[in-house]
Amino acid sequence: MSAETHPHDHDSAKHDHDHGHGHDHDHDHDHGHSHGTGLLGWLANVFHWHGHADDAGLTASDPALATEEGIRTVWLALAALGATTLIQIVIVSLSGSVALFADTAHNLGDTLNSIPLLIAFYLARRTATRRYTYGYGKAEDVAGIFIVLSIAVSAAIIFWESFQKLLNPQPMQNLPWVAAAAIVGFIGNEAVALLQIRTGKRIGSDAMIADGLHARTDGLTSLAVLVAVGGMLIGLPILDPIIGILIGVTILFITKDAALRIWYRLMDAVDPKIIDEIEHATGHVDGVQRIERAQARWVGHRLQAEVVIVVDEDLNMRQSHAVADAVEQELHAHLPHLATVTVHLHPCGHSASGATPQLKTASG
Repeated sequence: MSAETHPHDHDSAKHDHDHGHGHDHDHDHDHGHSHGTGLLGWLANVFHWHGHADDAGLTASDPALATEEGIRTVWLALAALGATTLIQIVIVSLSGSVALFADTAHNLGDTLNSIPLLIAFYLARRTATRRYTYGYGKAEDVAGIFIVLSIAVSAAIIFWESFQKLLNPQPMQNLPWVAAAAIVGFIGNEAVALLQIRTGKRIGSDAMIADGLHARTDGLTSLAVLVAVGGMLIGLPILDPIIGILIGVTILFITKDAALRIWYRLMDAVDPKIIDEIEHATGHVDGVQRIERAQARWVGHRLQAEVVIVVDEDLNMRQSHAVADAVEQELHAHLPHLATVTVHLHPCGHSASGATPQLKTASG
């Protein structure tokens, strides 16, 4: 963890203090990892498959490592969903199943969803500029908008094809292949769901968690195609388009869920438990008399926090800075996804003179 503190005015002391911690904030990304040679070595260099995240705790607390892990996860999800979709497309062309088509169209949408998310993670690696002073982390939330739209479009396509099948029924063919494709779809989506949900929780990416939950639901709807196959075997072909419509309804609920998640991120909303944790951790620091305000927001998968505390006005600058340091350390210990915390100090004590609040910004 590194900290950066800015000099601030202290009117009551009539002089300025420079509180540079002296921590080197630059990260050396050349860690001496051996990626090997040949094809495997080339792939390792392209996708950064090396030991950056050997310690899961480091991934949560280091935004750079979290971003790299996010990129690796999206590439793996792209590969798995792409392979699953290709297999299902071949079988759809042979069987003519609308239920399987519905599931395949949704899997294709999931594969395309990974592209804006991947772009967002690559953008997040860029450093902040004088225009984008907070960096490019919000690109992850913008990518979430495209994810929601693609989910909605896939639902519309599925409804259209299903209703067409109801009006113009056609027999499903190659039933064993359709059943096999449904099982392939379940295995591929569940593997992606496990990977994305686990990684999303570790690095604090709500967009990745939403995409993982989406993949998990897709896996379950793939199994629903087996019901359509059963319907054909018992002489009820109408189950095929009915299952397609049910899958479309399921996707509508997914769309609502995903839209709500992205709305929260775009509106800088956080789980109230995070604020409770900030207040709880800050309140246990010696020297903190009162907490006036606690705020937090996500910038992509990086959590930023701001807390205003009241301290005794008799504390000198060094003592006040020590209280701010203690608050910073306590918050990082309790919030593993916390990237940046800003601590404001307000004096309170015996006189009516109001000193200028001190400001300390720390990033880790």
